[in-house]
Formats: sequence, C-alpha cells, structure tokens
Amino acid sequence: MTEAEKQYHQAIKIPDLFPSKRVLCIQPHPDDNEVGAGAVIAKLADSGAEIAYLTVTNGDLGIEECTPEETAAIRGLELKEAGRSLGASHFYSLGLPDNFSEQPEEVALKIIEIIREFQPDCVFAPDPWMCYEAHSDHRKTGLAAAQAFLLSGNSHLPRGKKNLSFNAEKIAFYFTSHPNTVIDVSNHLPRQFEAIKLHKSQFDPAFLEVLQIYFTEQGRKLAADSDFELGMGLKVLSSFHLHCIVDAVKM
Repeated sequence: MTEAEKQYHQAIKIPDLFPSKRVLCIQPHPDDNEVGAGAVIAKLADSGAEIAYLTVTNGDLGIEECTPEETAAIRGLELKEAGRSLGASHFYSLGLPDNFSEQPEEVALKIIEIIREFQPDCVFAPDPWMCYEAHSDHRKTGLAAAQAFLLSGNSHLPRGKKNLSFNAEKIAFYFTSHPNTVIDVSNHLPRQFEAIKLHKSQFDPAFLEVLQIYFTEQGRKLAADSDFELGMGLKVLSSFHLHCIVDAVKM
C-alpha cells in the first residue's frame, strides 16, 4: 500500500467516539440533547468525558399556558437539571427565540466562538439531513453546528481580526436517518428516560410512556446484530467527510 493510499484510508475512517474527553452537545431546544442522545451522553460522562451543553434557543414557545418570558425561565431551569443528571457541567446558550429567523451561517459564527472556548474533541448536534425533519430550528442548528465544526480552525473567521484556531476531531449527529455507529446503551437508556422526565413542562406521563416504548424498540432493532440488548445510532464523521465527499451518506 502506498503512502497516499494509507492517508486515504485514514481520512475516510469513521472516528471512534470513545475515548472522547471533552464533548460539546449542541441542541436546538432545551430538551433535545436528552431526547436525541441522552444515553450516549451519560455513557461518555461515566467514561470520564467533560460534557458541555450549548442550547441555541431558549424554548420560549414551549408552554401554551405561559408567556414566552415565563416559559424561557422555566425551561432554562429544567435544562440544567436534566443536563447535570447526565453528567453535563458546562452550559452555554445563544438565547435565540424559538422559530428563530437567523440563517445557519450567522449561527455558525456564534457556535465557532464556543467551540474555540471549550475546545471539545467531539461535537454532538441534530442531523440536519434527517429524512422528513420539518422543524427549521433543528435543520438550522444542525447545519450551523456542522459548518462551525468544519470552519472553527480557520483563524480568519470572523473576518477582520486574527482569531484563535481550533479543530474538533469528530462530529456525532443524533436524530439521524443514516447511523454509521451504534453505541451499547443497555445500561444507560434508563438514565435518558429519567433525564427526559425532568423536563416536566414538556412531557406528560402518557407521552413519556410512548417515548420509552419507541426508544426501547429502536434500541433493540439497532442492537439486533450485536451482543448487547439496546443500541443508539449516531452518524459520526470527521471534517474530511463534510465537504465535497459524495459518499459521506454511505459512510
């Protein structure tokens, strides 16, 4: 095998989530980290990873009975309680309103600042290319996170000054239709359900039961060819995969 061939195989290799030591979990709304990847976040924290949350919106449209200001305050408290239950110890917020109008390129510049400050080796975000995702906050957040992950090492961004350069090693997309990595969460899925319950303003007991059945069934399907009971699927990529690589969807 030539040196170029070795470099090629190294470049296309799917990154390993473990051992990640600093993980930035980016979510559109205050409950998405728990719903989308709570079990994996808990497992990473238990393995010794330092976990940070970055929440793009304040969730201010999430409670019909309250004003947006009251809702944002309630959801901010729930966010930290749920995050800490999974092992998160740092909390960042962009403070945008639900259904925000900013474009992904604008939000990406704000995320780049936090990537450079926290310096994670792994970034989590919702998959903006998930089939049938209709919520613009999810699509925009995922696109912004992907662009920030790709460009945080460019010291010329934002323009006009010399900026700190930092590159994270990998990005893990949750809420994905094309997982390439299945994590054993047999011992951690209960932690995810308990964390979701802490978002009391968002989930009534009946819907929580539906969610638990759904995630358990999905977990069994993903683990069908494995030696564990419950799996969680993620699309894990490096920066190499996120620009001009037409086969990335298959990787």
